[in-house]
Amino acid sequence: MAEEGGRSFARRNQLLDIEKQVHKWWTEGDVFRAEPKESPPKVGEKFFGNFPFPYMNGYLHLGHAFSLSKLEFAAAYHRLRGATVLLPFAFHCTGMPIKASADKLSREISRFGNPPVFPVEEEESVETEVKVEAEGNQVVPGGKFKGKKSKVLAKTGAVKYQWEIMRSYGLPDEEISRFTDPYYWLTYFPPLAVEDLKEFGLGCDWRRAFITTDINPYFDSFVRWQMRKLKASGKIVKDLRYAVYSPLDGQPCADHDRASGEGVIPQEYTLIKMEVLPPFPPKMSVLEGKKVYLAAATLRPETMYGQTNAWVLPEGKYGAFEINDTEVFVLTYKAALNLAYQRLSRIPEKPTCLVELSGQDLIGLPLRSPLAFNKTIYTLPMLSVLTEKGTGIVTSVPSDSPDDYMALHDLKSKPAFRAKFGVKDEWVLPFEIVPIIHHPDFGDRSAERICIEKKIKSQNEREKLDEAKKTIYKGGFYEGTMIVGEFSGMKVQEAKGLIRSNLLEMNQAVVYSEPEKKVMSRSGDECVVALTDQWYLTYGESEWRKAAEECLASMNLNSDETRHGFEHTLSWLNQWACSRNFGLGTRIPWDENFLVESLSDSTIYMAYYTVAHFLQKGDMYGTDHSSVKPEQLTDDIWEFLFCNGPFPEKSSISSSLLKEMKQEFDYWYPFDLRVSGKDLIQNHLTFCIYNHTAIFPKHHWPRGFRCNGHIMLNSEKMSKSTGNFRTLRQAIEEFSADATRFALADAGDGMDDANFVFETANAAILRLTKEIAWMQEVLSAEPSLRTGPPSTYADRVFANEINIAVRTAEKNYSEYMFREALKTGFYDLQAARDEYRLSCGSGGMNWNLLCRFMDVQTRLIAPICPHYAEYAWRVLLKKDGYVIKAGWPEADLPDFTLKKANKYLQDTIISMRKLLQKQVSGSKKGNVNLSSQNKPTVVLIYVDEQYGGWKKECLEILQRKFDTSTSSFAPDKEILSELQKSDVAQQGNFKQIQKLCMPFLRFKKDEVLTVGVQALDLRLPFGEIEVLEKNSDLIKRQLGLERLEILSMIDDALERAGPHAAVVRQNPPSPGLHTILPTCYCLR
Repeated sequence: MAEEGGRSFARRNQLLDIEKQVHKWWTEGDVFRAEPKESPPKVGEKFFGNFPFPYMNGYLHLGHAFSLSKLEFAAAYHRLRGATVLLPFAFHCTGMPIKASADKLSREISRFGNPPVFPVEEEESVETEVKVEAEGNQVVPGGKFKGKKSKVLAKTGAVKYQWEIMRSYGLPDEEISRFTDPYYWLTYFPPLAVEDLKEFGLGCDWRRAFITTDINPYFDSFVRWQMRKLKASGKIVKDLRYAVYSPLDGQPCADHDRASGEGVIPQEYTLIKMEVLPPFPPKMSVLEGKKVYLAAATLRPETMYGQTNAWVLPEGKYGAFEINDTEVFVLTYKAALNLAYQRLSRIPEKPTCLVELSGQDLIGLPLRSPLAFNKTIYTLPMLSVLTEKGTGIVTSVPSDSPDDYMALHDLKSKPAFRAKFGVKDEWVLPFEIVPIIHHPDFGDRSAERICIEKKIKSQNEREKLDEAKKTIYKGGFYEGTMIVGEFSGMKVQEAKGLIRSNLLEMNQAVVYSEPEKKVMSRSGDECVVALTDQWYLTYGESEWRKAAEECLASMNLNSDETRHGFEHTLSWLNQWACSRNFGLGTRIPWDENFLVESLSDSTIYMAYYTVAHFLQKGDMYGTDHSSVKPEQLTDDIWEFLFCNGPFPEKSSISSSLLKEMKQEFDYWYPFDLRVSGKDLIQNHLTFCIYNHTAIFPKHHWPRGFRCNGHIMLNSEKMSKSTGNFRTLRQAIEEFSADATRFALADAGDGMDDANFVFETANAAILRLTKEIAWMQEVLSAEPSLRTGPPSTYADRVFANEINIAVRTAEKNYSEYMFREALKTGFYDLQAARDEYRLSCGSGGMNWNLLCRFMDVQTRLIAPICPHYAEYAWRVLLKKDGYVIKAGWPEADLPDFTLKKANKYLQDTIISMRKLLQKQVSGSKKGNVNLSSQNKPTVVLIYVDEQYGGWKKECLEILQRKFDTSTSSFAPDKEILSELQKSDVAQQGNFKQIQKLCMPFLRFKKDEVLTVGVQALDLRLPFGEIEVLEKNSDLIKRQLGLERLEILSMIDDALERAGPHAAVVRQNPPSPGLHTILPTCYCLR
């Protein structure tokens, strides 16, 4: 916790005190109040950024802060450079999470008392089998692991009582009981979030804050208008559709209603009705008189012609469930539950099991299966059948399924295996492969052929079988041809739908759907797929999708990965259930039995920000009706404000207020940037695009999204259960707001998960407080420092570094690359200042240059650490106004030649230091004190400022063979041919020349890819000798030398090396690579 010197938090506390002081200044100046200008904004004159309003079922945490920081830094940058900035904030309370949590508390009180006393379960050793899922209904049998779990955990997984969660927030028991009322959450957490965000330094216009749901009558009116407008344009319809559904909640479970399984959609199967032929075995006698079917879920109904048997899991648990008065399906309970919610159960939503069965009970059942050429097939055992996926019943088509082929092969070839499960020979041995599909690469018996080619010997060779399956299924579907049945000769991908339709029409199959993966609702139950009569948004409709794609194409998304995510989502997104039976929110205006679900009232609310302060007068709950009464907000008002509708002449709202609200909307809209985690691409952000295209004219469509990954803490996943978790409030208390912001900026910028490092936050505390102390020291030392324009080499280098920092930081901020902005605008600038201090020597530093440095650094860090910057600006630098609005610092064009020259100088000093250390120690290892008695006192530096001889020839060839338009070289053969024709090649043995030149040619070609075409220049863009001579005092001072001589190879300087001339000849210098000759005695 910001430790320094044991248990001192003085530096952290210094920053916290500064932050409190700065907050007072900002409040007094109302600095974040966003007011539009009278004339429409020109490009770059305004910035409207927003953030998906957080859900108010707890405190804001560092995950929220990380995404929000990207918006905050962007807005602060635009505010600093002089743009008018709107950064509003609101709080989401719609949907199930709050209601589900409140209901959980009520249930816990009912069961365990108030305050509840939870049972302490005895621990027991639990042995768990690990299974790896494969495609379809099969698994890979895996190993087992043992671990300690309570009995409750062993049965239900991790249990976390809602009361315990509330206690973890620091709430006392007497307070927690009040949260059984879902509306109490709305009054408790949003004000705390406002406090935390203000402490964080968020540059928000809080007049515009609001919460959702019908508790806020103004926002409620806005959402009702939105829904009516969508319905009027045909974008909302009522229909029967498959939806992921929570049986406990009694309604569809959308992404934000889920504890796990976000993004999971229904997976649709064809359920093949495989009729069980009489007589039934004794255990199934209760089913006499019924039509009994094994119900097999398949994704490939076109292969049913080739069935040879059905597969079941011998130890699997099955049941015979009533579908209607006459039909019974044998399948797993989980599948029966899904069917019951899809109107395929005699009692809706309640599976009726007539008899429980094991897989072993089903082995040997004779079946008549639709389309199968074998009139009777039998149920056989398969050890890799999944009962958690599909129905636990699998059809077997060994002609086209490698798994089925190998499983049937094993049963045929292993009598002991058959005997183990009581399988009679006549159920297996007579059944041969039935060719049904011609595969272009593997013929009519594709599964058999690929298993032979891959030398698969058993059904247990999972890796090979999975690879074989992928090959056969893909090729068979896209390129295969049916060779049997009604659609013989037709491509498989064309025939599949027709065959499926026939099966459904003939009542030989039914449609079945289940979640493609496990989904848990926030209420704690596992979800099913239900056929629901709901109101749907018609996402995916062709014309609407075209408009959404047009909008996306015009948007700035800051990364190709983000764009690909949106394109993928638009390719699959289909109708979306926008209504719920209960929870919190706005009622569907024309059907008030339903509520608008949480991802449907959060798509265009950014427009509401522009007028919220007129309507709600700064009260987030909308309880102040003094300006406009909610009932005055008719649809024609919203149409006028947001959609260029006619002026509402009959409205009782004053015309001046209406015009002012419209002018405000027109000024700020469209928004320029919306920042979010990447997980919202697949729903919320894409919905935002869809809804904007449906409601607003094109010039008000969104301009940009910026998506980021999740955040880890100290390289580990942020998790409450492990304790690796911080709320925003905790982080500010632990590190201060600015150190937290600093570490958030440093955490990362891309779509990959970022990393908030506590050491970085602690280091920021040290850096910022030390910088304050240094600035105080410099400002008090003014009389002793030089004044005037930059006059020395060190002055010019430092001034140039400041110019470079201003330009590169501006580029990084404008591209929303805040980690890079922190590097170029703070770290690099600090390093340049430290280098300048070392370089100045006895002449001292330049006061004017240091003042410019302090001014520039304070502005460049202001978007990230605004409290520190504001304090430095006002208290230390004695500047007027606020640094957050001080304007981006001006800078001359950077001199990159000077920067290269300085790098050359610093690299020279580093290489000389290493060489001198080696000279003293006689070894490459270890740090050596250069004050040793053996330390060289004289150094000769030999410089050759221009390539000559064969190197010059090579470079001139590469210059001729480089195409600047494509940034590429001619083929190596052409370059070699040019070398062969060159003067240097004519002067000696070409093979020797080639051996000498080729490594150099390759090196220079690679260097061009790194630094550009200037790598082919014959000399560096600066004079090496001039740079070294101007800084000889610096070199001598840093290395402790008595004498330094810089010698040109052009002159007759080798004699200065005396007996060491051979060293120079063996290691001749070249541009950028000098030869250093240290010695312990003076040369003549």
